[in-house]
This record gives sequence, C-alpha cells and structure tokens, in this order.
Amino acid sequence: MNEIERLKFLRTELERHNRLYYEEATSEISDAEYDRLFRELETLEQAHPQLFDANSPTQRVGGAPLDAFEQREHLLPMLSIDDLFADDEVADFYARLEKTLGSDPIDLTIEPKIDGVACSLVYRDGQLDYALTRGDGRKGDDITANVRTIRSIPLILPTENPPSLLEIRGEVFMPSEGFAQLNERREEDGLQTFVNPRNAAAGALKLLDSKEVSRRPLDFLAHGLGAHEDLELNTEGDYRALLEQFGIRRNEPFWQVNSLPGVLTAIKELDAARHDLPYGTDGAVIKVFHFEKRNTLGFTSRAPRWAAAFKYPPEQKETLLKEITIQVGRTGVLTPVAELEPVFVSGSTVSRATLHNQEEIERKDIRLGDTVVVEKAGEIIPSIVKVILSKRPEETSPYDLAKELNFACPSCKGPIEQEKGFVAWRCGNFACPAQAVTRIKHFASRKALDLEGLGESVAMKLVETGMVSSPLDLFSLSEERLADLMLDPAKSAKGEVISKERRFGEKRAHTLLSSLVRSKEEVPLDKWIYAMGISHIGESSARETARLHQKLSDLPESSILKTIAKSAQLEAEQKDISPRSKANPPKDEQEKAERQRRYDELKEEIRTLREEIAEFNISPDVGPVAAQSLVNFFSSEVGLQVIETLNALGIDPRSEHYAPKGSQAEGGLPLSGKTFVVTGKLTKPRPEFKVIIEAQGGKVSGSISSKTDYLLAGEGGGSKRTKAETLGVQIIDEDAFEALLHQEQEASPALDLFDEIL
Repeated sequence: MNEIERLKFLRTELERHNRLYYEEATSEISDAEYDRLFRELETLEQAHPQLFDANSPTQRVGGAPLDAFEQREHLLPMLSIDDLFADDEVADFYARLEKTLGSDPIDLTIEPKIDGVACSLVYRDGQLDYALTRGDGRKGDDITANVRTIRSIPLILPTENPPSLLEIRGEVFMPSEGFAQLNERREEDGLQTFVNPRNAAAGALKLLDSKEVSRRPLDFLAHGLGAHEDLELNTEGDYRALLEQFGIRRNEPFWQVNSLPGVLTAIKELDAARHDLPYGTDGAVIKVFHFEKRNTLGFTSRAPRWAAAFKYPPEQKETLLKEITIQVGRTGVLTPVAELEPVFVSGSTVSRATLHNQEEIERKDIRLGDTVVVEKAGEIIPSIVKVILSKRPEETSPYDLAKELNFACPSCKGPIEQEKGFVAWRCGNFACPAQAVTRIKHFASRKALDLEGLGESVAMKLVETGMVSSPLDLFSLSEERLADLMLDPAKSAKGEVISKERRFGEKRAHTLLSSLVRSKEEVPLDKWIYAMGISHIGESSARETARLHQKLSDLPESSILKTIAKSAQLEAEQKDISPRSKANPPKDEQEKAERQRRYDELKEEIRTLREEIAEFNISPDVGPVAAQSLVNFFSSEVGLQVIETLNALGIDPRSEHYAPKGSQAEGGLPLSGKTFVVTGKLTKPRPEFKVIIEAQGGKVSGSISSKTDYLLAGEGGGSKRTKAETLGVQIIDEDAFEALLHQEQEASPALDLFDEIL
C-alpha cells in the first residue's frame, strides 16, 4: 500500500488496539509494538499535513494551549438530578412514580453515582464532533481538545453505519490509583494536593493546555443518553447494548428491579460493592427503565422526574494518632504521615493517613496523641477530617515538622528548607539517597543528558545494588560491572511477568557508557543545568541561564544571578517596610518617617542593581525565584561538591548560545536579545516556533509584559493580543516573522535549515 493508504490503515488499527485495551482489558500487541506503530503514524502525518484529522490517535497527546474555553449550547438541556438521603425518601420517590404511571410494577435501574464531572460527547456520522461540560445546563464549556486526550473515549465509532447524531452523557473521573499517584507527584513537587478525585478531574478539565491534560489520569464512563437521530432506542437496556457495540464503557455494576424492596436491596448491595470499584462513588442513581415512561413523567425546571440519586453518608470513625513519621520523597519533599490506631473505614482497615504538609497540620491543629476523625477522601484515600478537642491530652504542643527533625533530612541528615511560595519542606541534597532513583532518571532523560539505556528500572537497580548513589557516580561505572547488573523480570501492561531476571549485558553497558562519554564532550551547558534537577529550574530557565554564562564553572560566582536575587530580596524588604502598608501600618509618625527613609534607600539600591543588569535584557525565565534557587544551590556545600566532582572528571560544559548582551551573539543570530510570545492558531505547533526562535538567539515567554518585543499571533490570540495592543507590543504574523529571520541571513547561514521547518 502507498503512504496515504498506510496512514489511514494505521489510524484504524491504533483505534482498534485502543478499544481492545480500554474496553476489553486485553491486548494483541506489546507496548513497544504499539509505540512503533504510533511513531510511524506521526511521521506519515507530518509528511502529509493535508490529511490532518482532529480525531487521529496522535491527537490524544494534546495540542497547542487555548486562550480560553468557548461556550456552546447543549442540544438538549443537561439537567441535574434530585438527591435522596434516607429510605423513606426513596419510598416517597417510588410513590410519586406510581401516582403518575399507575400501580403496575415499574422497571427501574440502579447504578453507581460516580464522583466525577458530568460531560456530554456529541458524535456526528460516527466521529467525535465536540464535548461539553454541564455548565449551567443550557450552555457548557467546549472541552473537546481535553476530552480527546482521554484514551478510553473512542474518537471514531467502530461501525460502518453510524447514526447521523448521537449524544452520549457520562462522567469524566479520575481512577483511585491515578488520583493517589497524581497527589504523590504534587507532594513531591511541593504543590498543594487535591482534596478528592472529583476536584482533581475538574481541575484537569479546566486546564487550557491539553498536552498537560494528557498527562492526567482521566477516564470516562457513560450513563445517559442525550440527543440522537437514526436510532431506535426504547429502554435503558437498548442504550447499554448500543454503548457496548460502540466500545464505550458503561457504568457498572447495574441492577434492574421492579419494586420498592428491590430498589432498597440494590442500594444496600451497591453500598457493599462500591468500595471495591477502581473509582470514587458517592451514591446510587435510580432511573426508570422504559423511555416512553420517562417521557410521561417529564421534567421539572432543574431535574428529570424519572430519576433520583440516593446519597451515601461518608463513613467516619474515631481513632488515636500515635505518631507522625516523615517520608522523604523522590524529589526531596518531606511528607508527614499520621500513624493511627488501626480502624475499619469504608471497606478496609486504615492505619496511616497522609498529612500532606506543615500547613495542613497547622490548619487542622493536629497534635501527637490526639483522637481524630478519619474518613476516606472520595471514599478512597484515608484522611484526617478533624480533631476531637474534648479528648485531647493535657500539655500537648503544636507539631512543628522542621523542629521535630532538627532542620535535618531524616534520610541524609542534610539541611532542609521551605522555599518562599511553597508549602512543602524539602531536602536539597543532590546526593540524598532517598532521591537517588528520581534524580538519576531525570539526569538521564532525553531533555537532559539523553543517556541511552538508562530508564527507571535500570536506575532503581543501580541504586539498589549500591553501584551508584547519585547521578555523578554514573561516570565511575566500569563496563564489566555494569554488564553484570541483574534486572528484575519484565512485566506486561497488566502486571504479568513475561520474562525471567535479565542481565544488563555487554552491548547495553557499552551503549550507556558511550552516552556518558558523549555527554562529557558534546552536551551543552543548558542541558547540564536542567539535568541537575535544581528546584524551579526548567528547560527555559536553564537555556536562559546558559545564554548569560559561558561555562558551568562560572555559575557559583555569577554576578548576574546574585544581582537578580539581591534585587528581589530588597524589593521584598521594601514592600514589608512601606510606610503606606495596610497590612503592617506604622505605629506613629516617627516610625513612618523612619520607614520612608529606609524605603527611599532601598528604592535607590534596587534602581542601581537593575541598571547593572539592564544591558543583559534578561528573560522572565530567570526571575527572582529561579535566580535565588541557582544561587542557593551553587553556594551550598552540595553545589560546591558537584562542581568539584565535575572538575575532577574533567567536565565543564560550555554554552552553545552564549550571548549575554544579545548583540554579542556568535554568528550574528537575527533574533538575539528579542523576547517573543506566541499565540493563536498558526500553521505549525507552537513548540516548533519556540525551537526556531531560541535557535536564532531569541527567547520565548508565556506571558506578555512591557519587556516583550514581539507577539507572534495567528488566528485568534484572545487576551494576549489585547494585552499586546494595550502595552504597545509589536504584533506580527508568520510572514513578518519569516522576514525577521531573514533580515541578517548572510550572518546566519543556519537559516536555510529553518526555511524547511517553516
């Protein structure tokens, strides 16, 4: 078959494998084979852009960020559902049905009420057209780009005769395991954790960047029917059969009954079963089975008369807080954990509950020896709801994590710190053993040193066997010892063991060591800075730091970084002592005058510092937080030890785009010293323009400011275009951008390469 036929075949085949995996929990091919087919499809789509399809499997990774969500009207009102809280309220609901429909047995269904976010999927001619949130019931946010990243949702219905219109209503939710892992990652990053899975799912769907949404563990279950054409559906059973035919996952378990005792029994059975479901539930949905009877019953202004939701009260138990232990996360974040007297809650025994961080402990005033109330957040994650103050022992004192640890990491005994603006305490030791696996994995990642053959499983074994304890230990590995490393048995996506314990081997050892040699000689400064995993230093800040510094050994004594950090410190002090502060007003006129004097002194110092670095035109990517983090790291004992070790290894990476004053850029790069913001619908994904701009000496920022030189804007642009106009920032289209690239073509022969990209 030719390339276009192959492209179409791959789209169909990958969608089929998605259905097998997510609907039938089976797989015909390995993960590696799936990835190979996926990459082949990506390559073919890049070669044939005229065949772009928003419903291609490749679009599940997300696209360019949106400026805002658009709103659309629902085809039919998307109403709420009335709640019931006791058996007698269920009986009243059943009596109202009998009053309208008669006393003959009424067929009803009972299914879980998923703790998620209501969502409507609209298919036209078998293809996903758009997806909406409930909104106000009449209009909802268009979240199509985000929904396309949810792999359990088919983008194309697997049928040769699709209905012209089918609206499927259901719940976007976060599975229990995914919710726990997401919160763990957020704790590791020092971020506030989500209270429950529903908040996490709702927060994900509100993100404007669908690439970020694709990294969230979202799922979907269908439970309702909206607008439809070309379909003969008479009962809930007909609809569920249709969902099965189209590979759309249905809400389970499911009961069909025809009496009030049957409803009450099903509610109780579901209450016992729901704790074993892989997602959170908070009730049982009761619906009339026959659609004709639903039409007879009709709707109120806010809810259908043919459905109701019985809400289970959250089960809470009292228990004793015996101890608080501290876990050191893989990125150095210290997480306090409550050690509890074991208690049975919501289907399982609970003996531990995360306390998240010091701020959470203070907010709930949790102390050692307290009697606490425990429940499972979203019926999943054990959490402490409150303290029973009447049972608090005498002479208890507030818990202070840092003081309890004597300001030292429990794993490596190194110093801990709580960075400004973050709730978590963190160990910043580059060589902390508790962080070794994650730091090594990050060090070896593609965006860092790109060490071939060093994934998480290999990193874990290297640390477990004591061969390495920090990333720089990799450079002392011998090929013979590395080849003899024994890896754990390989497992399938379902967790089944598919191979025996494996030896790393000479070939893989040689490949990894060759990558290490290459990294010493070829990897530029920005990649090395990023590889070190310094707090608040991402790809953009690492690249801007490398523009301002010629080599790694310059960083410990960098006057630029110290000046940025010093300026930020003075600005914070100036804000604190302002004589016009409403939060901290001066006590009298004398103090006001003294504050004014100091305020003016600080103002002059800040002006002087800013003048010192003004010529560098520093991007916001190296702002006060990033600069202070770099200064802290390279002035710390750990940072100095890193530099010393690198010197001993003969490693001092150099910048490949050193141009501190912009115009000094080697090769006369045409965009040197210029800051861009990219927005709107362009002919290429925004990351491609970012690559071009940075390769030609420019910088890309995520927000408009007075320091922005150009807004590269495609169709739309929304608030960024408006702000650029307000600030007088020059707005250019792709033609003007290409002209900028060619304005000094003779000085930049590398532009020929980028002509092809554009």
